[in-house]
Amino acid sequence: MNPAHAAHAVDPAALARLRAHRPEAVAEAAARRVRRPLLGRDGRLLILAADHPARGALGAGRGDRAMADRAGLLARLRLGLSRPGVDGVLASADVLDDLLLLGALEGKAVIGSMNRGGLAGAAFELDDRFTGFRPEDLARSRYDAGKLLLRLDYDDPGSLTTLHTAARAVDAMAALRLPVFVEPFRCRRVGGELRTDLGAAAVTTSLAVASGLGGTSAYTWLKVPVTEDPEDMARVTAATTLPVVLLGGPVGTAPGKTTYERWRSALALPTVRGLVAGRALLYPPDGDVAAAVDTAAALVHGEARHEGTRALPGPSRGLPAPRGVGDEP
Repeated sequence: MNPAHAAHAVDPAALARLRAHRPEAVAEAAARRVRRPLLGRDGRLLILAADHPARGALGAGRGDRAMADRAGLLARLRLGLSRPGVDGVLASADVLDDLLLLGALEGKAVIGSMNRGGLAGAAFELDDRFTGFRPEDLARSRYDAGKLLLRLDYDDPGSLTTLHTAARAVDAMAALRLPVFVEPFRCRRVGGELRTDLGAAAVTTSLAVASGLGGTSAYTWLKVPVTEDPEDMARVTAATTLPVVLLGGPVGTAPGKTTYERWRSALALPTVRGLVAGRALLYPPDGDVAAAVDTAAALVHGEARHEGTRALPGPSRGLPAPRGVGDEP
């Protein structure tokens, strides 16, 4: 095991024992969690994303089921969240419950994933129902925002259902004064496989549609992919005045220099407030999660603040001990 991962290792048996004997421990941990504003002093955000398993998307890096190892995923998240400049995490309820029990969400922005019903590869993938957090769940848990996925295929009627329910979710979140991050894509099926269109025209259209959801856009943020040609991002983001965060995307050989440079140029645009990345940072090709996260933090928050941390990929100092995990109930 990577030494940095070992320092943040998780005992799944201890978590299961605590869950079995004291299920109320999750709500107790949520109630006492130390909160922070969604945005820090510099008005920027770096969020680690880990909501992929909830819709059956388990592949990362060279492993088609890498994210199926829950203890491994949690160790990577604990390591990433311990690094300077990481503002918070986006995940489904089961992952956030584990992180609460581990004490890993103290002072972090927490974003709950709302619609995970569009299972990867399913015939009904674009009928993306809200099987995750409801707005009232996020409010009860004292979480800071929600996220919804909006994939639009003009040939698939399921997209209309998702579009309608997404609009109502935007309304419900606004009524609770909770921000919601909308992740819009134009997509189509090619040979039965769903393909995302990252051309400038398609991304611009998806932003325009997502911006208009609901009875108010006051609490809406957009979570946007970098276009095929990064030079198009200025024109694409000009389609909206809503705050934008970039999404990291899947891992191939990423995040090599090309990926970081794509992020760097887009992060400089006036409406772009940060980056939400999961697999590209948690499962980097060289396995060095800390170095990948530190590089992203420097891009989001500024080179000077993180000039020293990028050279220190090892385990962090002063991470709080897990709360309640490992103790007999």
